[in-house]
Amino acid sequence: MPVPGDPDLDPDPTSDYERVDVPAEGVPHVVDTEQGLAEVVDALSRGTGPIAVDAERASGFRYGQKAYLVQLRRRGSGTWLIDPVPFEDLSALDEVLAQDEWVLHAATQDIPCLDEAGLRPRALFDTELGARLAGLPRVGLSASLEYYLGVTLAKEHSAVDWSTRPLPEPWLRYAALDVELLVELRDRMERDLAEQGKLEWARQEFAALVDFTPRDHNANGDAWRRTSGIHRLRKPRNNAALRELWLARDEIARERDVSPGRVVPDSTLVDLATRMPRQAAALAPAKPDRSRSRQRRAEQGLLRYQRTWLAALRRAAELPDDELPEPTPRGDGPPPARAWPERDPAAADRLALARTEIAALSERLDIPAENLMTPESVRRVLWRPPRPATEEAVDQAFADLGARPWQRELITPVVVAAVDAHP
Repeated sequence: MPVPGDPDLDPDPTSDYERVDVPAEGVPHVVDTEQGLAEVVDALSRGTGPIAVDAERASGFRYGQKAYLVQLRRRGSGTWLIDPVPFEDLSALDEVLAQDEWVLHAATQDIPCLDEAGLRPRALFDTELGARLAGLPRVGLSASLEYYLGVTLAKEHSAVDWSTRPLPEPWLRYAALDVELLVELRDRMERDLAEQGKLEWARQEFAALVDFTPRDHNANGDAWRRTSGIHRLRKPRNNAALRELWLARDEIARERDVSPGRVVPDSTLVDLATRMPRQAAALAPAKPDRSRSRQRRAEQGLLRYQRTWLAALRRAAELPDDELPEPTPRGDGPPPARAWPERDPAAADRLALARTEIAALSERLDIPAENLMTPESVRRVLWRPPRPATEEAVDQAFADLGARPWQRELITPVVVAAVDAHP
């Protein structure tokens, strides 16, 4: 950890942080032409060192997770704001961005939309993950900047609709500030991690992120099973109704390019699937939603698309029994930990012992337990450990689950000891 009182690493929490409201070089104009994009490529090529990268999506407003603004900054190049919408993709930038390390905050949030735009990091530094490994009490960008640089950023526009055109100047100012100090933050954080003996651990984590791809929750056509409140549905026929309603809403959202929740919220789909009304007059829920905005969306969506909802419910009602959805398939992992004492007492004892030791290790290293090893990986290995549970076998089991070498070095002895104590 940083030494208390070090002005570079541990700003006095009782003092006022310097507030940064405007980029030092002013708010850049938005690049939305091929000529402008060529200027960005030229400027970044003449810069040096890591490249700060960020992206803004319209989550909650538009369908999908497309990037609606990309922010870049490099020493000697300045800050650039790029509107991806007019371009088929931004692959023209990819070659110059591949020259050096990207600096992102919470990389898994931005990599998918940047990849969709034709941009992919070859090396990166994630300041959010780095903050976790460094033991910061709060790991958001503003908190990290306060901790290392003694400055705070305005965050008023983080949840706005970034598909708006033209983008208001205050939003652009916010977007430029997100990359203004990212490289400086990276440098201070790297120094801190090195002083704590954690830099190699961080490098392994960052290298793994380069290949990050989000989980495809619709790989088997089962994305509808993630509807909030689905647990209220007990019968196959009701689940069939939810599936048909979800698919109908998804088609509307895709065609309108809006977030599905803006057509009607999940709670409305679950209510319809529970009651399965047959007439338009019965579509409205008997109980109003506590959220006025959600209630308004539900009323408007039910009225506007009432024929669609009734048709979906009719299809579900007419499905033969053998075409009703199967119960949610059980995953290939172990059962919930709360079931272990009854199903396998020895495994429950192993898990309890390992959790205690990992918690102690987490406190000693000042790293969250879930970053030392994912809880799912720990449960999988402890539920059915390799036999014999040698260090080599357990280490390989964790490697097969994607654990990094530094994680395996720390956690493998803990798991082996737990298995030895409760074979």
